[in-house]
Amino acid sequence: MDNQEVIDKIRAEIEKTEAQIIHYRELTKPISPENAIGRVSRMDAINNKSINESALRQAEQKFKSLKKVFEKAGSEDFGICVRCKKPIPVGRLMIRPESLLCVNCAQ
Repeated sequence: MDNQEVIDKIRAEIEKTEAQIIHYRELTKPISPENAIGRVSRMDAINNKSINESALRQAEQKFKSLKKVFEKAGSEDFGICVRCKKPIPVGRLMIRPESLLCVNCAQ
């Protein structure tokens, strides 16, 4: 497995995460009070909105990390742990392409 496969994986994850962000933004739009739904349904909608807001924040953070890693693609720092400066295993980058830390430093 080479760096190009990791770069392709990062690019695919960026696209997937962008789509998730759009989806979560749609789900977190305010609930209009004039919508005729019952009190329990409104409470469920508010609860679901907070869950979706949390998922949106996580997706936005992942997107930022992916962009940061993608900007390093092709440089000497690509695939290198920002803390210990050792190579991050390719398997880790394929599973979590947004990783900036090796397994040891991430713990």
